[in-house]
Amino acid sequence: MPHRLYHSFCGRCLLKILTAPAISKMAGAFMNSGLSKPYIKKFIKDNKINMSDYKTENWSCFNDFFTRKLKPGKRTPDMHPDALISPCDGYLSAYKIGPDSKFTIKNSVYTIDELLQNKDLSIDYQDGLCLIFRLTPKDYHRYIYIDNGAKGKNIFIQGKLHTVRPVAFDKVKVFKTNSREYTLLRTNNFDDVVFMEVGAMLVGKICNYHHSHNFRRGEEKGKFEFGGSTIIMLLKKDTVCLNEEIYQASINGNETRVLLGEKIGYRSK
Repeated sequence: MPHRLYHSFCGRCLLKILTAPAISKMAGAFMNSGLSKPYIKKFIKDNKINMSDYKTENWSCFNDFFTRKLKPGKRTPDMHPDALISPCDGYLSAYKIGPDSKFTIKNSVYTIDELLQNKDLSIDYQDGLCLIFRLTPKDYHRYIYIDNGAKGKNIFIQGKLHTVRPVAFDKVKVFKTNSREYTLLRTNNFDDVVFMEVGAMLVGKICNYHHSHNFRRGEEKGKFEFGGSTIIMLLKKDTVCLNEEIYQASINGNETRVLLGEKIGYRSK
């Protein structure tokens, strides 16, 4: 079905309709309504979610369930100031940032310039690290601050579906950019970190709690409502040393399973 949507004329027309803001809002409204409640049990079963980690409540809608909270003690962030911690549950890939680096994020390919749409800022992260945390439907969909510090404003970039017709008229190139939001975290131990949330074009809503804000390590930063979700962190050159097994797994094309608050590296001395 996705192939047909992207590679047929009728499919691309339908995608243009489906990804329109009005349709996205309607989908979000449904997930926030009581009409979506019957889908909760099926979602738990289909995704084999272990509900023993979570508070069980009388959820009023699907998004109440999707943004469910953990039971006390189920995730304990490493509070040592030198520890770089995971902001979320998910699957982590780590890459060094070079001048020609391209990163595949939610089936789209970006350079750092394209991802941020801010060339001056992207220059600051050349030769640094790009950490990509992929959250699956069964994961906890809340995320935390990785250190003490202060954040700037949230910058939202609307996702788009693009079609480009080349000279050969029998083929149409289709590509998309995802809705995303980022901020600059001025951390006490890891310099300035770009922290970005990536949502889906159709429904995935990014809910950040703060604008300018002084934050604490382990404090909840926000949550994703229903839809695919990814978190990206950009770190400057020589600020952190990542766990070697994470590097090696990424080099071999594999992701590393991580949990919210888990140590994934440490501050460079």
